[in-house]
Order: sequence, then structure tokens, then C-alpha cells
Amino acid sequence: MPTTQYMIEGEVQGVGFRRFVLYQAQRLELRGFVCNLEDGAVECVAQGNSEALTEFEMLLRQGPRNSTVTNLVCTDEGSPRKYTTFRII
Repeated sequence: MPTTQYMIEGEVQGVGFRRFVLYQAQRLELRGFVCNLEDGAVECVAQGNSEALTEFEMLLRQGPRNSTVTNLVCTDEGSPRKYTTFRII
């Protein structure tokens, strides 16, 4: 199953970004996690079908209303790890 890591930079902490990501991931039936990083960025790993991951990336670029995404780096992972849910960590 395709797995993608997203590194999101900008005004993405303290604006409901992780809850937005959780909601969108669950809606798209993705599995993985989202977390804040010490440098002010957000990391997300999502696993699911390619079409859902493509839509998810577009949503991450937009973000919730109070956020500003200035940079999004996507890396396809060859991880054998299987996630069973999507959660905020």
C-alpha cells in the first residue's frame, strides 16, 4: 500500500492544522499519523490508495482557514510498516 511522508512548513502550529489533517485523513480512509515538530513544522505520514493520497496532498497544501502553508515536501516511503488508524501524536 502506498505510503507518503509530508513535511509541512509555514504557520501550521496553533491553528488547528493537526485536527484538520486528522479529519481529512479519516474522511479519505487513510492511515498513519500527524505531529508537530520542534522547528514549527508539521510531519505527516499517510498510507492508503493513490487517489486518496493525491487528494490529501492538495488539502494539505491548502490547510485550514487560519493556517498558511509555505512549503510542502512529499516523499514516497518504501516502508513495510502497516498503520491501522490515523492519529495525532
